[in-house]
Amino acid sequence: MTDVVVIGAGQAGLAAGYYLRRAKRDFVILDAQERPGGAWRHLWPSLRLFSPAQHSSLPGRMMPVPADGGYPTAGDTVAYLTDYEQRYQLPVERPVSVRAVRRDGDALLVESDRGSWRANTVVSATGTWWRPYVPHYPGAFGGRQLHTVNYRGPEPFAGKRVVIVGGANSGAQILAEVSTVAETTWVTQRPPRLLPDELDGRALFEHATRRIHGESGGDLGDIVAVPPVRDARDRGVLKAEPMFARLTPDGVAWADGSSLPVDVIIWCTGFRPALGHLAPLKLRGPDGLIPVDGTRALGEPRLHLLGYGDWTGPASATLIGASRTARELIRRL
Repeated sequence: MTDVVVIGAGQAGLAAGYYLRRAKRDFVILDAQERPGGAWRHLWPSLRLFSPAQHSSLPGRMMPVPADGGYPTAGDTVAYLTDYEQRYQLPVERPVSVRAVRRDGDALLVESDRGSWRANTVVSATGTWWRPYVPHYPGAFGGRQLHTVNYRGPEPFAGKRVVIVGGANSGAQILAEVSTVAETTWVTQRPPRLLPDELDGRALFEHATRRIHGESGGDLGDIVAVPPVRDARDRGVLKAEPMFARLTPDGVAWADGSSLPVDVIIWCTGFRPALGHLAPLKLRGPDGLIPVDGTRALGEPRLHLLGYGDWTGPASATLIGASRTARELIRRL
């Protein structure tokens, strides 16, 4: 019997591990990846975090400031998480693919491709990267389509006509660099809102925290103006069109009958929580999420969910948000 099993060794799982070790709990972290770094290992190399290094750190260890003094890249984050895991000698078992979590008498049973663990408490920290979301639109497009998870850089799109869908940070950053080599059109559900240049991801975190506590924080915007995004704004390409209504064989079309021929559609439309391993517990609500009190599942108090977004803690899918939520989770245990 293990006291606590943490599923996932990305930023949320490592933050939980830090506090579990400090609390001298018996625990293990199971990770499906062959190497450290979580989902950051799979992001495109030029991606920039939304906050500077000193505000994008896990507990106990500051993220080093990049050599250029700017916002850390995905590679910087992988290096940081790798060092963090080793520095605190966190007990990570990998690669271990967790298939199911079931009730087993007075414990939870975690089943994987490398055996099973009985645990008093399970912390699920599998994130969202493994469940990319592409909305359905009528029609069929004959060109290339890809999601954020498949994007690695702008080079393959040189000279092409590209539609980029999605008004959040990933869409803005991908638009910024693809627009340097291709003819781009940005489409979003609502007009994109850039934060003022002097604000970054810290402001988004504090805004999310105030909103969770029922306080009004005003309308800040939700896209951080990292340097590539500022450059795109200054070049005049950071202009969004309304969302199209359907796909056509050679592009997209709007409800008013207008259409646009394109070669590529990049869907920057987000993710859904990777919760398939929890299906045997039958905890999901009508919205597809598991009802929680803080991080604790209402239907199974031995289960905690960490790092999936605001529904499991303010901005808990970010480095700083995961850290603060993990601290509260372990304190509650």
